[in-house]
Amino acid sequence: MTQHRSAFRKLALTTFLFSLPLNAAFAQDATAVAERLKSVLAGQNVTLGWSSVTGDASEAVLEGATIALAGEGKPLSIGKLTLSGITEENRGFKIETITTEPYSLNEGPTKVEVSPLTIGNVTLPATDSTDLLASFLMYETANLDNVSVKIGDKQAFQMTNFAAEVTPPADGNAMEFTGSAEKFTADLTLVEDPQSKAAIEALGYQNISGDFQMEGTWQPTDGRMALSSYDITVDNAGTLGMTFDLGGYTVEFLKSVQELQKKMAAQPEGTDNSAQGLAMLGLMQQLTFNGATVRFDDDSVTNKVLEYLAKQQNMTAKDIANQAKAIVPFLMMELNNPELSTQVTAAVTAYLDAPKSIEIAAKPASPVPFALLAASGMSNPKDLPKTLGLTVTANQD
Repeated sequence: MTQHRSAFRKLALTTFLFSLPLNAAFAQDATAVAERLKSVLAGQNVTLGWSSVTGDASEAVLEGATIALAGEGKPLSIGKLTLSGITEENRGFKIETITTEPYSLNEGPTKVEVSPLTIGNVTLPATDSTDLLASFLMYETANLDNVSVKIGDKQAFQMTNFAAEVTPPADGNAMEFTGSAEKFTADLTLVEDPQSKAAIEALGYQNISGDFQMEGTWQPTDGRMALSSYDITVDNAGTLGMTFDLGGYTVEFLKSVQELQKKMAAQPEGTDNSAQGLAMLGLMQQLTFNGATVRFDDDSVTNKVLEYLAKQQNMTAKDIANQAKAIVPFLMMELNNPELSTQVTAAVTAYLDAPKSIEIAAKPASPVPFALLAASGMSNPKDLPKTLGLTVTANQD
């Protein structure tokens, strides 16, 4: 029996001693992943911190995690950060999911609650990677189930099922990205300004709901950035949509902007940042303008506003619309652009007669450098609509 106990002790001791270097290696792997994530985020002016790292080569947990943006004061505590499904890829790391803990914040009567955020298929390139996007945190999916803001016992705001998808650039193709929120709600009875509150009640928008959709592309090699849709819909009101198309939004441009932001954040509070502001304006001159649109699709709000204004002035909605149509030509006279004035007058008239949609579009014949736009805006602002190829249309698909 004594011999058996002695053999068992030796076996247990041997197992323990053998496991020490393995545990150390696993911890080292987990720390290496955490440090690489920290390094990539630092390149984007985000500081990641933690109190401890546990896990192994396939999963790492960052306890007491904090994040801070450049220039911000106190870091934001986000609790536990879990990195799952870690594999090595091209001497870097691929992470299946990065997940946060539920987050809550209480300040006076306001309570904010955020469900766990899950980011999927995250790529952390090797430190010496020559990939064009090696200094950026690249992911393919992001999901957030719920964001809630309560004031007292009232639900002031809530957003559900936010999702984003990113298709990384490959084989010369541009990056594609989409984002959406299935639903948001807001309680506008909490608005305190008396005039705004009265208008909200008259229009019947005490409680609103809606959704959000966006999509676009980015070609990092030449810097072409196109937001093909950015639509915010409020139910029984309308949809506000925006698009833009820019050139020169390259990786080098982004790095220069981030470096300038870092320098500005490092300045003591109260320091004159006018030089950095001029430098930022200088960087913006690297961009070119290809086009942009702002569009509103009506879903009953226009006639509600006309009725509300009519009651305020003891008039009819038609009278208010006619007044607006009559004023537009006089407002446009200052631009000294008869063609645009005629176009705007016709569009406003058509929209107020039968509200469906109205759109302002800027589509120059060829890309316009921001430097030229700035110069034109300062020297001869009345020519700017011509330079931009500005048009206004109504009730068109």
